[in-house]
Amino acid sequence: MLEEKNTTNFEDVLQVIVGASALSVPVAFSEESWDLSRTLPNANVFLLVFLSLLFINLYSFQSIFQGKVRHRIRLFIFRTLLDYGITLCVVFMVLFAIDRMPIIEEPLVAFKRMIILSFPASMGAVVVDSLDKE
Repeated sequence: MLEEKNTTNFEDVLQVIVGASALSVPVAFSEESWDLSRTLPNANVFLLVFLSLLFINLYSFQSIFQGKVRHRIRLFIFRTLLDYGITLCVVFMVLFAIDRMPIIEEPLVAFKRMIILSFPASMGAVVVDSLDKE
């Protein structure tokens, strides 16, 4: 029987960074995503946050935790927030690096841009994070 993993380590964080980068970089260079951040209604932005967190939870529940979260609910919630938080940081850095993060000039646009790009990036993050979990 394999030993159950009850902690988060540096390898997990690196996997989330790699996964988030893999899917945020192609989308970050898309002018459509930049324009969408200016036109997408706020309700849809919050829906994207909800969907990102939902998909992270569903995938983590089955792949990382293998359906066994009853006695590890805090770790499950922590991993969800950690994955999404790291994803947001990666997206911020990518957008900042390509000069598409107008955080000072247009903070709402910058926030929306991060959320839009974090949707696909969070999927990549959780999938790569789960690769060594068996």
